[in-house]
Amino acid sequence: MPLTQHQFNPADWLPKLKLPAINSHKGENGKLLIIGGSQLFHAASKWSLDVASKLVDMVFYASTPENAQLVKTAKGEFWNGIVIPLDHLETYLVEADVIVIGPGMERSDQTANLVNDLVAKYPSKKWLIDAGALQMIDVGLIPATAILTPHLQELKLLAQKLAVANSEAEAEQDSTAQPTKILASLADKLSCTILCKGQTDLILNQSEIWQVEGGNPGLTKGGTGDVLAGLVGGLYCQQDRLSASLIGSYINKLAGDDLAKKVGPFFNSSDLVNQIPLTLWRAYSESNPAKS
Repeated sequence: MPLTQHQFNPADWLPKLKLPAINSHKGENGKLLIIGGSQLFHAASKWSLDVASKLVDMVFYASTPENAQLVKTAKGEFWNGIVIPLDHLETYLVEADVIVIGPGMERSDQTANLVNDLVAKYPSKKWLIDAGALQMIDVGLIPATAILTPHLQELKLLAQKLAVANSEAEAEQDSTAQPTKILASLADKLSCTILCKGQTDLILNQSEIWQVEGGNPGLTKGGTGDVLAGLVGGLYCQQDRLSASLIGSYINKLAGDDLAKKVGPFFNSSDLVNQIPLTLWRAYSESNPAKS
């Protein structure tokens, strides 16, 4: 079945953002669990944590067993959430609205075991699967509730795994295929939402592909994808998969463009984290002045 292609229009989507009600209580505006980090990629999950803490009421964080030093550092520096040990992980996983798993996780058997065990045990939870977790997950376990956030190479790897899982005859994946073509090939194999990061972000949702333009070379800096994961995960606590993916993609790019107006391409992921709330509020206010 051919896919319908759409161009993202912020005026159609930003008014859907849910602001906290005046009489809301702590926890009613989102609880997010982030599982990530490693000895090699120690900063990645911190960017996800920091941006998510600006969106939801509570962020829980757990890291891999070998990453004791990062956990210790996080306890000393991450004051906007709760750092939890792995032996208490499932208690907080059940409580969380969304689980972001993968930022900063290495491609290892340990990652594969943790990711596959949790996703298999809790397939009905709302997942955002990123980076190392996405590279190591058993594709047969990916639930319909998930948002996947690959870059192009991870998208190709996902397609290759699915080809092998479905038919050996399909295993010859064209390494030069464009992301739109690859996404189209996945539409009848996965029911989840896929946000493919690139100069133009492409979002596959059911039988539709959405394009989100914007951004600049400053967003090639390491960690901007981890910021996006935390942003989309935070939005997913209150939005549906497609809305969270589209709005998150757009705001991430727009915040990069706002920074570029001030400093050109000379900004980093921490700058992006701090810019996102300013950009998000401005964009929301301009699209929906009656509620801002």
